[in-house]
Parts: sequence; C-alpha cells; structure tokens
Amino acid sequence: MKSIIYKGLSLLLVASLALGCGAVQNANNKQKGAVIGTAGGAAIGGVIGNNVGKGNTVLGAIIGGVVGGVAGGYIGDRMDRQAERIEEEVPGAEVTRVGEGINVTFTEDAGVYFDTNRDEVQGTSAETLNRLAGVFEEYPKTIILVEGHTDSAGSEEYNMDLSRRRAQSVADYLISQGVDASRFTVKWYGEAQPRADNSTTEGKAKNRRVELGIIASDALKEEAKEQTKG
Repeated sequence: MKSIIYKGLSLLLVASLALGCGAVQNANNKQKGAVIGTAGGAAIGGVIGNNVGKGNTVLGAIIGGVVGGVAGGYIGDRMDRQAERIEEEVPGAEVTRVGEGINVTFTEDAGVYFDTNRDEVQGTSAETLNRLAGVFEEYPKTIILVEGHTDSAGSEEYNMDLSRRRAQSVADYLISQGVDASRFTVKWYGEAQPRADNSTTEGKAKNRRVELGIIASDALKEEAKEQTKG
C-alpha cells in the first residue's frame, strides 16, 4: 500500500505557533485534530479554509469544516481508516488526508476516464467507482463533495459545462450504486483551477480531473462530541 499523502501544513503551522511547541510535527492525524482544537479549532480552520479555497475549493471545504479538539481527533481517526480503505480498493486514485477529511483525485491516468468531449462513466471507470461506492457504504456518516475540472483546450464556456457534466456523472453513478443522494454536493470549475501547466500534454492530463472531498456529516460530528465528552 502506498503511503497516504498529508497536506494542510499551513494549518498545522498555525496550530504549532499558537501552542508555542513542536508537538504537532510528530503527531498522527488523531492527535493533530486534538491539537488544532486546542489552538482555536473551527476559527483557525475557517480562516485557512477560505485562503486555500481560493485555489483549491476541495481543500478549502475540508479545512474550513474542522471541528477540532478531542472530537476532531475522533473524526480524524475514522478518516484515517476510510482513507486506507480507499487506497486498498482504488489503488489508482490519489488519496490525500487533510485535517479531518479526505481529498481523492481522479485523473486520466488515475482511476476515472472520460472519452474526449464525453461525460459517460463506463468501462474501467465504472469498476473504479463501484469499489469506491462500497467504501462509502462502509462509512455512511460522511458528506461527499464532487468537483469537475478541465484543461484549457476549448472555450471557457464549453469547459465549464463539460466539467459540470463529468462531475454530475460521477455523483449520479455513485448514487446508482446505492450511495445516499443526500450525501452529495456537486460543483464544477472548468479550467479555472489547474493543478499543472496547461502548455504541456502531461499538465493537461492532470488538469482533466474529478476531485472528491470527504468530510464529516453532522451525525458524525455529534457522535464524536458524544463519544469524547467528559
């Protein structure tokens, strides 16, 4: 199993400065959630989430929704497990643990493919999403943000609509596999949020992607608070 990538270094830096110690650097995700909560929790998450969201709305949504404290550690522990399950079931996906959530990215080279100018989920992409749906069913107390992105080829208007159709297609397919429709939020950004250089073939391939943000539902947040109170 490949190592899970950890982001959100800015968030951890703020928490570390607020505490005046280096304990965060050596903490696991469960411990990081508790430390961040001590340093200001949702307030810190909201500020950094807004800044991150200007260039990456998935990360902004995840970090902006942080609960923090011991409850945040409880949530982080469950997100660790879910991220590991996604890596086991969908080895082609880029799985990133961020604070109290998970960012999953599918590009043309990693898990979900679309024919040129098309938005239908089929073939190996369907198999990938079938496995992902199974993991989502194992962890029902999460909200799933689906975002569509394109490269810069074509008009901005066309790319915006294409990214919408592809993101919606992924959400609809997962729903067809039994994942509760109420868990999904679908957004699209066309070519506005590139991950790589659109002047290269490799960069364009990385920019043609669907990203998922997985965050705690209100039910999981309440469970976390109940289980960790006292």
